[in-house]
Amino acid sequence: MSRIVAGLAGGSKLLSVPGDGTRPTTDRVKEALFSRLEAMNMLAGTRVLDLYAGSGSLGVEAASRGADSVELVEFHERAAAVCQRNAELVNKVLGGKVVSVQRSRVETFLARAAEAGVDQWDLVFMDPPYPLSERDLSLVLELLGPRLSPFAVVVVERSARTPEPIWPPALQRLAEKKYGETRLWFAEPNATP
Repeated sequence: MSRIVAGLAGGSKLLSVPGDGTRPTTDRVKEALFSRLEAMNMLAGTRVLDLYAGSGSLGVEAASRGADSVELVEFHERAAAVCQRNAELVNKVLGGKVVSVQRSRVETFLARAAEAGVDQWDLVFMDPPYPLSERDLSLVLELLGPRLSPFAVVVVERSARTPEPIWPPALQRLAEKKYGETRLWFAEPNATP
């Protein structure tokens, strides 16, 4: 069972998605990731988007640590239901609706956000299924690019054996870090796309 590591809801136990259809981010990776994001001042007061959310553990961790709003986007029914329960748990601790859940395909969600002129996100987590092709991941990153604030950070979690994502012109690589079988890729908006 996963937990929220720190913040107002720190120590709260999170529900996990039953079965083997999702890969929860390990506590070790989550602690390292959020330590880095806090050092970058990327949590307090931010608008967060968690794509391919699974259980929503990254998004609710961001909410616990001070994000202003978090959207969890998950298509699969069982995972979206777990996201909803974890969002309700964190919202109750925080005393308001900080975390919301959108049951949608990521591409559809981003296309609707563009059509609606949705405000920009400051921090985006992407932990797509390993079978998602590099081409499909690149298309999602391309849809995401225009919806980012100027100082946003995008974190892509992949298998350590997959190549670096193909960054669209609107994004550039910021850093990468390997943790066992997991690799985190960090990107930021390209100042000159």
